[in-house]
Amino acid sequence: MTDKLAKVPAGASPAPAGTPPEAIKAIPVRHFGRWVAAIVVIALLALLGYAFSQGNVRWATVPEKLFDPTILTGLWNTIQISVASMALGLVLGILFAVMRLSKNPVTSTIAWLYIWVFRGTPVYVQLLIWFNLALIFPILNIGFYKDEMTDVMTPFLAALLGLGLNEGAYMAEIVRAGIQSVDEGQTEAAHALGMSQSRTMRRIVLPQSMRVIIPPTGNEFINMLKTSSLVVAVQYPDLLRAAQDIASVSFAVMEMFFVASIWYLILTTVFSIGQFYLERHYAKGSLRSLPPTPWQKIKANLRFAPAKRSGGTA
Repeated sequence: MTDKLAKVPAGASPAPAGTPPEAIKAIPVRHFGRWVAAIVVIALLALLGYAFSQGNVRWATVPEKLFDPTILTGLWNTIQISVASMALGLVLGILFAVMRLSKNPVTSTIAWLYIWVFRGTPVYVQLLIWFNLALIFPILNIGFYKDEMTDVMTPFLAALLGLGLNEGAYMAEIVRAGIQSVDEGQTEAAHALGMSQSRTMRRIVLPQSMRVIIPPTGNEFINMLKTSSLVVAVQYPDLLRAAQDIASVSFAVMEMFFVASIWYLILTTVFSIGQFYLERHYAKGSLRSLPPTPWQKIKANLRFAPAKRSGGTA
């Protein structure tokens, strides 16, 4: 009893038994640095916006050319070459990742050389090599097919090989990391059940490794959308090439670069949303509760906002 009375402030009478304790009023810590940083950032953005507003830019040209038929054709070509190159890179990545993990020294060495060459040279240089391959081999002769290299190596094929083979080297490392993330006990258990090496890889290892493979693969595809702008070097009519063609006629150079940038931002945003839901799907087996989607976050905030306000004023 004396211990309880000792905790009572001087001059105050102890609270009667059964009285609930007084609610603790938490006083938030003031973060003046955050306010200063926010003001500085807003000021810099305002200065940047003012600078562009005073620049020699015909802003009316940007919405006018945003849906130009030439731009839309280039946009579709960009999507085509990006998807095709990523598909080729994914197939090659799985193949060379398995080869590199093989116990066969020949296949593992060939896979290592492939990754070393295509990751160690710029993709721009690779595009130029494929496009100018006719300087080395004027005639393509593979026994059952013979034709001039200039007719075979079209801008689309040069862009596909340049982007796809380069992407395959990066995907090989991503897939290899995903395969090695699966516990070896899974493989041993599959072999104990009589499953072959290839069947174990297809049915046991690869499905479990998708949780590790999907996030960097999505990032690689988004990066591919932007890297595809390098195909102007091989005269492929992509989005950037379409913007340059219009700019050469209308002399609206910066305006057309802004148009291309807007479409690249739209593409990356759309595919980033798709990547989020794909990662969420493959995370079902590893997380107890899936992360809320953006729409679920908005609905939750709208549902609990009135309750928080009423609780604070009570």
